[in-house]
Amino acid sequence: MEGNQSANAVRENIPGHPRPTGKVRWTICALLFAATTLNYMDRMVLGILKPTIQHSIGMSQADYGWVVVAFQIAYALGMLVMGRFIDRVGTRIGYLAVMIIWSLSAWGHALADTVLEFGFARFFLGLGESGNFPVAIKTVAEWFPQSERSLATGLFNSGTNLGAIIAPIAVPWIVLTFHTWHAGFLITSVFSTLWIVIWLLYYRKPSEHRRLSPSEFQYINEGQTEAPKPATPWLKLFAYRQSWAFVVGKFLTDPIWWFYLFWLPSYFHSKFHLDLEHLGLPLMIVYTAATVGSIFGGWLPAPFRKLGMSNTRARMAAMLSCALAVVPIFLVAYVNNEWASIGLLSLATASHQGWSANLFTTVSDMFPRSEVASVTGIGGTAGAIGGALIAAAAGLILQYMHTYAPLFFIAASAYLIAWVFIILLAPGLQKAEMTA
Repeated sequence: MEGNQSANAVRENIPGHPRPTGKVRWTICALLFAATTLNYMDRMVLGILKPTIQHSIGMSQADYGWVVVAFQIAYALGMLVMGRFIDRVGTRIGYLAVMIIWSLSAWGHALADTVLEFGFARFFLGLGESGNFPVAIKTVAEWFPQSERSLATGLFNSGTNLGAIIAPIAVPWIVLTFHTWHAGFLITSVFSTLWIVIWLLYYRKPSEHRRLSPSEFQYINEGQTEAPKPATPWLKLFAYRQSWAFVVGKFLTDPIWWFYLFWLPSYFHSKFHLDLEHLGLPLMIVYTAATVGSIFGGWLPAPFRKLGMSNTRARMAAMLSCALAVVPIFLVAYVNNEWASIGLLSLATASHQGWSANLFTTVSDMFPRSEVASVTGIGGTAGAIGGALIAAAAGLILQYMHTYAPLFFIAASAYLIAWVFIILLAPGLQKAEMTA
């Protein structure tokens, strides 16, 4: 403890703004990336194995929709409490807790043989995974200056796409090798355990991290004027228009990503008759594009800043660009060429991830660090509720209408509508005036 206090004293007395030495903050970002990759590998497996499991246990389209709803409800409930939990216990303990919960729940899928059992396992997976983004966004707010936060968010958020790329390659190979779909749910257990050990040994807050140089510490806190303050009572966060701007943005656009995640394997199977052995390539292309979009979207505010825009105006300009790029997705319902569909879906998923990297960063733009995980959790709850609604709707639409067209029309328009609401609710992404 005394060593940490001495380091803090040195850091607090550095004059000027020297170029930071050391890249500890990017190592932390790499750990967030790894956790997010594992998070999405776990949740991707069911969608990949959907046709196989449906045939094995007699799961209908509507049944699958309700299993996804169980995940979304738990995710929504978890987001509601995980953000506040993480704000209270901190990022180190918070990440350990959520990783352990979702890793154990992923194992539970391997033991399921009925729709009810899948719903039960899916519920607890959603509960554990709900903590990933609140704790990751709070970690970014602690470890990065405002000018780098959208890039750091874009980088760790690209783990969602890497997980979605690895899963359709690894899961079919495991299932075909071991001749049982149950084995597909065990893929991440060893890696999750390794991550937990590394996080426990390596991670500390910037003020306590022994490997962080004084200049990098000062750089991280560049322009940071807020003094430590007690967390705002949770319900009071709903009184701020900035909270509602983030909530509406998540409610309208998160469901689109959930739809891609859980239904794209089924879409390719039903429209182009791709089986388990041939799903990997199109999904890999789509989610590789999403990875590029996440990183590119995190970088995208930079050229707008060079045009003289403020950080927040540049953020909104980047989000508008991503929202416009999603619009062509409605054409997927009408094309009959597999590669045309892959191209349109790649553009849409890349644009979603670019949008998402910037939307997440608006929380640290508008709120002090002490509230970031809580507000992120509230927004995540709204996104998960929207995801539950689209899951139920997708299951019923596909069961009775046998067409994806209404779902792709929703995807095409959601981002522009969300952007307008954010502009109306939080003009200029103004800082919330927090009161006790």
